[in-house]
Amino acid sequence: MAIDNTFWAFVALILFLILLCYFKVPGMITKALDARAARIRKDLDEARSLKDEAKAQLAEYQRRRQEAETEAREIVEGARREAAGLLQEAKAKSEDYVTRRAAMAELKISQAEADAIAEVRASAVDIAVAAATKIIVDRNAAGQSSRLLDQSIQDVRQQLN
Repeated sequence: MAIDNTFWAFVALILFLILLCYFKVPGMITKALDARAARIRKDLDEARSLKDEAKAQLAEYQRRRQEAETEAREIVEGARREAAGLLQEAKAKSEDYVTRRAAMAELKISQAEADAIAEVRASAVDIAVAAATKIIVDRNAAGQSSRLLDQSIQDVRQQLN
């Protein structure tokens, strides 16, 4: 058998493997790989828990957002109802105000009419008294006419008023 370079390379490989086993390199590699696998597993578990926590927070924020939107809708609807109520109240108050003002105007008009009628009557009485006085004075130019005149004026005034 001839010893060539291949044989010596094979022997060196065997010695290298024995040396590796002597120093327990495969165990150290296994331990390092196991530690790395455990660290990766721990990171994955932590990532899962963070993902679950993020999902829970997202669900909570979405629930809160929906509650806020619902509350905002209720507030807007309440404001609309309140505005409609205020509008109706304002309309009722303005209609009441217009009704009262119209009634006051009608009352003033009727008072003005009554005052005008009374003034016209008073004027008519004064004119009638003056006309009667003149007629009586013209008819009775004598001394008794003054007493008769005063009595006639009194009678006319009593009848006209």
